[in-house]
Amino acid sequence: MAKIRDVAREAGVAVGTVSMVLNHADYGSPAIRKKVEDAVKKLQYVPSEMARNLSLKRTMTVGIIVPTVAHPFFAELVEALEEALYHLGYKTMLCCTRQRENAEHVFIEMLQRQNMDGIIMGAHSLDTSIYQGLKQPIIAFDRYLSPEIPIVHADHVLGGRLAARAFLQHDCRHIVEISGSQMVETPAREYHQAFNEVMHAHGIHTDIVFLPWNSFGFEESVALAEKIFDEFQEVDGILGSDVSVSSCLQAAVRRGIKVPEQLKLVAYDGTYITQNGICKLTAVRQPITELAEVAAKKMVSLINGTPDELPWVVPPTLLPGETC
Repeated sequence: MAKIRDVAREAGVAVGTVSMVLNHADYGSPAIRKKVEDAVKKLQYVPSEMARNLSLKRTMTVGIIVPTVAHPFFAELVEALEEALYHLGYKTMLCCTRQRENAEHVFIEMLQRQNMDGIIMGAHSLDTSIYQGLKQPIIAFDRYLSPEIPIVHADHVLGGRLAARAFLQHDCRHIVEISGSQMVETPAREYHQAFNEVMHAHGIHTDIVFLPWNSFGFEESVALAEKIFDEFQEVDGILGSDVSVSSCLQAAVRRGIKVPEQLKLVAYDGTYITQNGICKLTAVRQPITELAEVAAKKMVSLINGTPDELPWVVPPTLLPGETC
């Protein structure tokens, strides 16, 4: 297998010249570049990716931090981020934080030691102080980390209004909203705020129930669904994440509550599970693929120190279903 010294000897130039030509598109005169390129082709030289990355001070790796990939939203997000970064020439390292203490600290240390080029952070950690003051590229996904760290997220105000519009087409009088923990600072709270503003303007009563912090499992959602039907016996509409609303649909069926005749359901996220249950859920679809593409492109822009004009906020859409 040919080495870089062989290429340099064949081209009649220094080893450093070969390295600069291969790693920098604008380096050297056309004649020098042609000599190197001809030698590479003749010797079938394959550059070392590790050596190239060292010369560029890059690892071509981006860390992704999420609570879990067992949850449909984060599963779709990680898949979309991995694909988007791959097409931009980057590999990914995944960190799931739900059942691991200090997992984020390891990723932060790797970033500071230049073992990765940046981090896209979407976990629901309560201690965000470790992200403050960092100079390396970090993008928050639907999280408030610090004033210096930019956020990619859906337009949740629009999402809340889309959900409200779905319910307003029917005669709902008492809607229960299922929300994530108030301990987590996230733009997603805006969809509940926008939803409530519209509902209250139309004289519709709403109650909010909260999932425990870092709760993403089906068991917690099933338990909360049963609690909702026990405590709010007059409920005729439920809004919540895909997993929460899917659990409410199953609980309603077990109790003999007819959907959508007696109970209207709207899910918020619009992942694949809204299309694969007992019936298709009416859902506000977060544009996960588009959000991932924006986050990936903005991360590469931050790494390269080049500005871009992509928006940080992407609009959701309403997916018609059979539950509202």
